[in-house]
Amino acid sequence: MIATREVLVVIGAGGVGQAIARRQGSGKAVLVADFSERRLQTAAERLIADGHRIAAHVVDVSSRESLAALAIRAAGLGRVTQVVHTTGLSANGGSPAETLRVDLLGVALMLEELGDAMAAGGAGVVVSSTPGSLSPPLTREQERILARTPADELLRLPFLGLEQVADCGTAHEIARRANQIHVQRASLPWGRRGARVNSISFGIASTSMSRWEPAAGSGAFPRARTDAFDAGRLGTSDDIAAAAAFLLGPDSTFITGIDLLVDGGAMAGVRSGHAGIRA
Repeated sequence: MIATREVLVVIGAGGVGQAIARRQGSGKAVLVADFSERRLQTAAERLIADGHRIAAHVVDVSSRESLAALAIRAAGLGRVTQVVHTTGLSANGGSPAETLRVDLLGVALMLEELGDAMAAGGAGVVVSSTPGSLSPPLTREQERILARTPADELLRLPFLGLEQVADCGTAHEIARRANQIHVQRASLPWGRRGARVNSISFGIASTSMSRWEPAAGSGAFPRARTDAFDAGRLGTSDDIAAAAAFLLGPDSTFITGIDLLVDGGAMAGVRSGHAGIRA
């Protein structure tokens, strides 16, 4: 093992995580992490077969201790220069409490624990989705409180209680908007380490999760977004990987704390009224 080897950490071993690992992993030690041991093993075997140097690590993103262990493992492999967080529940993938725990708290904790492991000149990306760019699910005051609340106290905020967040769709929108807010907040401590962090909000892409959602009856909005695509097609995991490559790479060194919308023009269709629904 070369002590100065660059390390890429990919949290989430699904199609998007694998696409990013393939695109960014050449010449690096790649640490792939996921909650599912089976999914993790499958991804690791595929990436190793493609010639990548892979280490696998089971992680629970809703646990600070689990993420701290991941950060230690990553630092032991070399200089942590790239971190990409792709894991999360779909809009139909869990209860409101589970969605907030994994998608909201998990990102906030990751930004803290992995941020502390970043090398100077490094960059991170949180892969999120377009519900965070819809009509704000929170008031401006609630967003300010969210930005200032320590990660370990987030789920105790009154407006995130189960009486206020009673359905998975609302929890999903709140979590995705919170991701944008927490990336903005994290860009300051990351910046003090000489590192950058941004997020990506993607629309309907042809991944295993997004293919399942319309069939599961997740509502009119995903179908309308598909019809409204200016690009005339669904997105792909490779589209998301390309956007991540830009935000991780040398052409974006003056960009940090932002959310990049990668949706083929779907949100433009919504906001212009072309999609027939209101943002």
